[in-house]
Amino acid sequence: MDDHLSDDELDHAPKIHVSKHVPPPFALDDAFADGDEADHTLEFSPEAVRKEFAKAYSSIDSHVAQDDLAGYVAKIGLSVEPDMSVSTLSSDTSGPDPSSSPALQPSKSAGPQLVSQPSLEGSFYDIQLSDGSPRLSHSLEPPNLPAGDDIGPTSRPVSPPPVHTPELVSSAPEAKLDIVQEVEIPVTGSQPVPYGRVLAQASPRPATPRSSASVSSTSSNLPTSMSLPTPTSYASENSIISAPPAITHRRAVRSMGPSALDKVISKTRPPFLPPKSRAEDLKHMADWEAMMKRSRTAEEKRRAALQERRSARERKIEESIGIWERAILPDWTVVKRNTSLRKLWWAGIPTKLRATMWQSAVGNALVLSKDAYKSCLSRARRALSHGTFPTTVLGFLEDDIKTTMPNLRLFLPGTGPMYQDLKDMLCAWVVSRSDEGLGYILGAAKIAAMLLLNMDPAEGFVVMRNLLERHCLRSFFGGIASKDDVEAYYRIFDTLLADGMPKIYFNFKQHQISPASYLPDWLVPLFLDHLPFEACARLWDILVLEGDSFLFRASLAILAVLESRLFFPDRRELLELLRGENKPAIEVAKRDSRLLNGAKYEIYGVDEETLWERLDSMDEWWRESTWTRLIQRELPDL
Repeated sequence: MDDHLSDDELDHAPKIHVSKHVPPPFALDDAFADGDEADHTLEFSPEAVRKEFAKAYSSIDSHVAQDDLAGYVAKIGLSVEPDMSVSTLSSDTSGPDPSSSPALQPSKSAGPQLVSQPSLEGSFYDIQLSDGSPRLSHSLEPPNLPAGDDIGPTSRPVSPPPVHTPELVSSAPEAKLDIVQEVEIPVTGSQPVPYGRVLAQASPRPATPRSSASVSSTSSNLPTSMSLPTPTSYASENSIISAPPAITHRRAVRSMGPSALDKVISKTRPPFLPPKSRAEDLKHMADWEAMMKRSRTAEEKRRAALQERRSARERKIEESIGIWERAILPDWTVVKRNTSLRKLWWAGIPTKLRATMWQSAVGNALVLSKDAYKSCLSRARRALSHGTFPTTVLGFLEDDIKTTMPNLRLFLPGTGPMYQDLKDMLCAWVVSRSDEGLGYILGAAKIAAMLLLNMDPAEGFVVMRNLLERHCLRSFFGGIASKDDVEAYYRIFDTLLADGMPKIYFNFKQHQISPASYLPDWLVPLFLDHLPFEACARLWDILVLEGDSFLFRASLAILAVLESRLFFPDRRELLELLRGENKPAIEVAKRDSRLLNGAKYEIYGVDEETLWERLDSMDEWWRESTWTRLIQRELPDL
């Protein structure tokens, strides 16, 4: 780096104004001239700085003895520490001629190259010494210095200095002493943060504060360090402190009650509106609490009414067992011809007759024998023993069993009492479909578990094979080969949704949500993942009677129950709601201590009674003829 300044830089360099009574120690033009051979060096060593400060302050108290000089230097707060830095400029005081001291001479080797710049009012520049030089720490105790020439900055470093505590003195033509100290206080914390600045101005004349509010500082106890200064702030009537608040990292403390902010902040008006009076805010808060209390009371009454209706319906079903045994059990097809018996079927099949009615309504279109289950199971066990059973299929099967009715704990791997029956039934079902080139579909374990809860594995195997051979379910369980049929069913559902619930339809279209985003999750496990067990059992009662059309009618009823929640502005939130993963709804359900039995839509309040309210209301616009027409249009070969 060049040790001399250019002519342009010298033209803009600030000149040192001195008093008429004291000759200037040196001129910048002479000190940095190219032809001057007798260059004076400015030494920035601790010994030289200590000596110059002692000389400068010698006029404070003339009776200070030479032997007490070391004690006085310690008293004004000068100490040497190996890892500290200092920025100091020469001061022109009434003491001895600084030109005779080597500490005030410019040095070519001490510190980085400095570039003289025009002095700006209110600006302070620091001088950084080389890494090899020892650094000084300064106490913030302001000494009572005599009035003299003003002391100011004369140069600025090329690169910004590291963390340090510079002390800057300025030079001015007036014969008044203005000593400005700029101290950067480190903020406690484990990460590097900006350092606050403390500006103190001591003058015999009254200080003019920069702001209307005078700030008083208090003693701050900062941790000592070998690499950072340890200043202490002081209070003075002539002090002006401009420092940002210290950033501290404290451990969060759990509040035992409302904070001071919570006691005064308004919770009944948005922050962009004018504030309310305290009395009005308290009144509105009390009104809000009363409204919430009435809402909770109304919700409890609604749940109690639904429970009462459910209990009454169950009692009525039990009382109708005689009618079932006399009129329906001998010939179940009479239900399709008799309206009253059909309505009785829709109310729900008695539990002890459910297995028989399901088998009769599903039928045996595949003409499977009673030994079909044993035959397929023996083939599956033989493949498992020889290691020829597809490991990928077996992995899918095990994963599907783990998520099957976890709240019942009947099918848990290894511990569930019905786990082995479910696995055997699924392995036999996979073997029976392997002849057609079809594999395993996730969701089949839910259907097999529902059948096992109502009948023996052999009977459940026959019902499962025939139920999943109905065209709609076979399309969803048929893999890639039935992709076109699945797309046709999506179009049918979109048409029914647009006719029955146009608001939901256009909202889905606006967010680009097609039936493929949610319909397979409902139809493949036959709603067992999303609805409570009792609601699914009743849906299955009608499904085996009405066929594929009821799958779509039940799906529309689910959307009708969720309608008030489906108008999210964000597509991601809407998809989370359809998957049963809406976090606010989960938190509300936990807060209300709502019993959750594993169904995803229980957090939305979807239960058997609310679902049947929507199904009954659909009688006004649902027509079987519409379903038949849509099937003929989209699937003409069916």
